[in-house]
Amino acid sequence: MAGDGRVLDTVGPQDHPFRWASVTKLLTALATLVAVEEGTVGLDEPAGPTGSTVRHLLAHASGLAPEGPAVLAPPGARRIYSNSGYEALADTVAIGADMGFEAYLADAVLAPLGLDGTRLAGSPAAGAVGPVRDLLRLGAELLAPTLIAPATLAGATHVAFPGLDGVLPGFGRQTPNDWGLGPELRDAKSPHWTGHRSSPRTFGHFGRAGGFLWVDPDAGLACGALSDLEFGPWAAEAWPALADAVLAEHRPR
Repeated sequence: MAGDGRVLDTVGPQDHPFRWASVTKLLTALATLVAVEEGTVGLDEPAGPTGSTVRHLLAHASGLAPEGPAVLAPPGARRIYSNSGYEALADTVAIGADMGFEAYLADAVLAPLGLDGTRLAGSPAAGAVGPVRDLLRLGAELLAPTLIAPATLAGATHVAFPGLDGVLPGFGRQTPNDWGLGPELRDAKSPHWTGHRSSPRTFGHFGRAGGFLWVDPDAGLACGALSDLEFGPWAAEAWPALADAVLAEHRPR
């Protein structure tokens, strides 16, 4: 996907619905940022554990455990990747909007972007189901936003709570484990699921169901894939090689 919305290349079925798994968090984060711009919620309003805010939840810095209600650290102390945090985030948006989060996501993100094949079929942390064509439309939105101001996206793709260490699932401990307000940030992480050619400003997310979406603003490219093969060592080998091949073929010279 190019910055002007052109799909440069595809492989495989574009309309088959796949599980997005944790790539869902990009949808939930985008819906939250829409809610922030609308005044429905505020980034610094309390949400989640005591002392935590919407900003903490978006950036996996609330201290919540990966699953369940346990609090493992004070807010802002560690980067703990948390599905529970995204469920608390969606609850906060739903309360502010006075409607269920699934309906808010549909109204605020899915319908305006034309993601008519995608639905939230479970947790706002990992429950989206939809086709590759919708994933690529989301990539186009994250290259050139229409639902939120460019400044809002720029803020969301810079490090929130700099200097926090933590574990990047599937790739081990990162020092620091930089994260934005929703997207995971490549920066100088190693190992990483994007490629050696990927710029440090690359951001995105991957999921346990074997799919991913990355956006490289320096290259003006987004790349996404969905799969019915669970994440494993194959992905850690194949995804960086694919990113490097895509960037070698399409990156402006």
